[in-house]
Amino acid sequence: MCSMSSSDKPLLVGITGGMGSGKTTVLQCFEELGVPYFSADQVAAEYYNDADFRKSLRALFGESIFNADGTPDKKAIANIVFHDKAMLEQLNALVHPRVMSDFQTWCEQHRDAPYVLFESAIIFENNLQKYFDKIICVYAPVELRVRRIIKRDKTTAELALARINNQLSDESKANRSHYIIRNYYGPKHRRKMVGIIHEKILKYRQKQ
Repeated sequence: MCSMSSSDKPLLVGITGGMGSGKTTVLQCFEELGVPYFSADQVAAEYYNDADFRKSLRALFGESIFNADGTPDKKAIANIVFHDKAMLEQLNALVHPRVMSDFQTWCEQHRDAPYVLFESAIIFENNLQKYFDKIICVYAPVELRVRRIIKRDKTTAELALARINNQLSDESKANRSHYIIRNYYGPKHRRKMVGIIHEKILKYRQKQ
């Protein structure tokens, strides 16, 4: 990992929050301010196209999670891991060391930035908080998150809630974070909160 609190390297800031909390819209606000961000979920999604990763999936889950064309069925995998925490932990053990290695490489490409963002819904679940100087939690009420997931993933309320309950609550994430963005007051409030936190991080960076 990039070392923390070094004058010639960016601060590492984690940004987390449960499914449906609206992390993507918050990241867009930071991007407008010129802050580079690394999305763990987006990067991990690319692994499913990798032959070696598919071999690991086959060893873990068997043939049943593969489509006829040999591609992994992500919905089938999700259905297994969101009902079996042991399998979820094994999947994470495949994915997250690789994600963190890719993040380190990415950090080297953004050494001139005051700080960079690492976005993941499960920073605390995977005990990744130790890598970051600061952590931002994007918070939204469960009822709103369920509605967002239903709309985004074309799923049911029951399945959306099951996925939410498989992670730490947003309250728990918020209590363990340095900054909280309450992402349910609309775009104007969201941009204002991002701007305030951006300035706080820059001031913290100047003290390092």
